[in-house]
Amino acid sequence: MPPQGTKFYLVLVAVLLAGCNGSIGGTGERAINDGVAKSLCVVDTPIRRLTRFEYNRTVRDLLGDTSNPADVLPPEEEVAGFNNQAAALTSSDLLIEQYMKVAEDVSARAVGNMSALIPDCDPDLDGNDACAASFIEDFGKRAFRRPLSQPELDRFKSVFDWAIADADLGRFEDGIEVLLQVMLQSPSFLYRPELGDQTPIEGDVVPFTSWEMATKLSYMLWNTMPDDALFAAAEADELRTKEQIAAHAARMIEDEKARDLVRNFHTQWLQLTHLDSVTKDTGIYPAYQSSLRELWKEEVQTFVEQVVLEGDGSLETLLTADYSFMNEELASFYGDDVLDSVAGTEFRQVQLDPARRAGFLTSAGLMATHANINQSSPVFRGKFVREQLMCNTLPLPPNDLVIEPPQLDPTKTTKEQFEEIGANPACAGCHTLMNPIGFIFEHYDGIGQWREQQNGKNIDATGEVVQTDDIDGDYDGAVELAAALAGSTQVRECVSSQWFRFAYNRTVTPEDSCSVEQLNDVFRASGFSIKALLVALTQTNAFLYRRAVEPGPNANGGGQ
Repeated sequence: MPPQGTKFYLVLVAVLLAGCNGSIGGTGERAINDGVAKSLCVVDTPIRRLTRFEYNRTVRDLLGDTSNPADVLPPEEEVAGFNNQAAALTSSDLLIEQYMKVAEDVSARAVGNMSALIPDCDPDLDGNDACAASFIEDFGKRAFRRPLSQPELDRFKSVFDWAIADADLGRFEDGIEVLLQVMLQSPSFLYRPELGDQTPIEGDVVPFTSWEMATKLSYMLWNTMPDDALFAAAEADELRTKEQIAAHAARMIEDEKARDLVRNFHTQWLQLTHLDSVTKDTGIYPAYQSSLRELWKEEVQTFVEQVVLEGDGSLETLLTADYSFMNEELASFYGDDVLDSVAGTEFRQVQLDPARRAGFLTSAGLMATHANINQSSPVFRGKFVREQLMCNTLPLPPNDLVIEPPQLDPTKTTKEQFEEIGANPACAGCHTLMNPIGFIFEHYDGIGQWREQQNGKNIDATGEVVQTDDIDGDYDGAVELAAALAGSTQVRECVSSQWFRFAYNRTVTPEDSCSVEQLNDVFRASGFSIKALLVALTQTNAFLYRRAVEPGPNANGGGQ
């Protein structure tokens, strides 16, 4: 086995990852014609590092490793509601060291099955050099999502030669293991450099190469590396036209891998990632168990997956459906809200009481996430609707304000207590936007169970929505609000923007106006189909083009 953590590896990794905090490509953007770029809705394209989720899916498809090795890496920072935003995916010395350890572990497992790793070459028959060269070329193309240049092939071969010449190593498997470690720590694997073609279409605006487009499509729609069909299309240079790209996008959305995309997006957009740290006071909520957190998450993930990929795919259904997916334990937790009998551990579709539940908005997981440890939270729930469904930017609270939920008062309902907070002049400006929306969810307690009374008083789930584009008014209960949200142009355009942020790994800029308008037009014309929106995301100029960069020493083919 190769020596782990040696000086050689530390130096090699430092060299390979040098510059990973910046852009691969060297000298930066050439602002030849700002007017042209803006008129085409083309902006600077940031370099993207693989997230932990993408790393795990990539090594799964590259090496068959399903151990989720990147889970040991530090969690990504959330920006604009998502953890895949390029601007926040910076590097550090600690992260580089952790990547080295992960690469070592993945490589050690991979060489345990050499016949799967190198199926078409036998070093005993064909020779070490021939099999190493074949591996470098074939595996390198898949790992880097592009063909390797001759200088790269030569450098990797020299790494292999060094490994098998070492007195402590010497075996063919050792050389392959070292190659794997080096490749899995390369910027060309960890990052997605998208430099574009050399020939501008206008001004300094260039299209992406077919190899780059294959990677863009795969990580946007699958959160993983390209499949054989995408690689073949890239090899044939058949990812150039909108029609070619749209055809692959439509194919990919029907693939099983699209389930990862739909689950990942909705888990982050609906902030269900926070469920992992949710805890509740069992003295107040005796029905709560920590095992419910995974069930709550699985319910929403299965629901959105089924609606988007197997159902009608509409935003309206996501917000208003009177059905969900549960197993026996979760259905028992919901009680009378579930109108079907459920047995077993498998999740299946169940009919819900349409007077109590509507789409993901009233799911127990979402309600529990946006609540306090011992009470519901009109503030959190109103804030969620404002920011995630309406794309409002709420004002920050005063710096000297101590934010604490009110102490439980057994003589009052949660609504009564929070009405008192909203009446405070120091708080009213912000809470007027959130609390009245949150009151509409008061039938759901801090763990999302339905309640008719609290502290001996009937629940009042009426609330007012103000300062919106098109749904101002009074509402009684979340089912009524969900129907209004489903018909809101503001909400529909917000959902389109949320998908833009997630799919393009960056926030929306003023220069994206024509791309956003194009997405909204397609979304509207499709009856607000999420599938149609996903294909439309591959057809904007913001996705198809970038502004040219001067090629530098680390451009494709020029570095590892």
